[in-house]
Amino acid sequence: MPLAVLYGAGAGLRLRMTKPVRVSVPVLCVGNVTAGGTGKTPVVMALAAAAQSMGIKVAVVSRGYGGSLAGPVKVDPDRHGVGEVGDEPLLIASHAATWVAKDRVAGARAAAADGAELILLDDGFQNPTLHKDFSLVVVDGGFGFGNGCVMPAGPLREPLAAAMHRANLVLLMGRDDAGVARRIPGSVPVAEAHLRPETSDSLTPGMKCVAFAGIGLPRKFFATLRSIGVDVLAEHSFPDHFVYRREDLEQLIADAASRKASLVTTAKDHVRLPQEFAGRVKVLSVAVEFANKALPKELIQRVSGHG
Repeated sequence: MPLAVLYGAGAGLRLRMTKPVRVSVPVLCVGNVTAGGTGKTPVVMALAAAAQSMGIKVAVVSRGYGGSLAGPVKVDPDRHGVGEVGDEPLLIASHAATWVAKDRVAGARAAAADGAELILLDDGFQNPTLHKDFSLVVVDGGFGFGNGCVMPAGPLREPLAAAMHRANLVLLMGRDDAGVARRIPGSVPVAEAHLRPETSDSLTPGMKCVAFAGIGLPRKFFATLRSIGVDVLAEHSFPDHFVYRREDLEQLIADAASRKASLVTTAKDHVRLPQEFAGRVKVLSVAVEFANKALPKELIQRVSGHG
């Protein structure tokens, strides 16, 4: 708790002492209050798809967690690897223009210079350097805000009250088992959505699998597999953004073989697999389904000014 108090105070001081820089195009931030596991990446991809469907040139700007490149650099899935740009940018880059930059302002300026008309800031809610025209905070309904404490005493990246003061909209993912709605101030609107598994011919009801995931909340992935009728014989959880070693993958493959089962992981994990192993692992992808199906386009229109 003493460390949590210092962490929260430091985060607040940084926010108060930093003057955000405006860039030449609107910025829609998709962030969270807890450390990982809310479904933020699929939300970014859904918003990017909505913008593209409206004829808006959109670019995603990410810190590139786990990547070695400081940037700004435009991610090329055919040239860059996870070790250079991180797993989330590599996954998003298959759907929309994506820039990695440790300096968010420099990344946003590079994207704008490249022709972007709208920037989606992936996981920059606590970063005060870049001005946000709109901040969407994604919260998992099952996990909520954990014990309500700031790291390292709890999962919060900053005190909840401070976060809600800056949030324009909370997107509640899944059923509200953690009582998220009652902890959101009435001044902050709440929208609802859930993660929907995308159909795949390789994953069918009744098939046996060994599942593994290195994401914020692996149990959500295992539950999703069971929701589509897959028989999960074993679960293997790894830390978020885990870099798989050869021995880890050989053990997983051996476990699946011994059970006469398929090996299955998430799309985010799959991009972290070495090429020699990737083809031996099935993938369950998910997409965001908004309770208000018009919400993505409404947000894009509101922030970008495009009809």
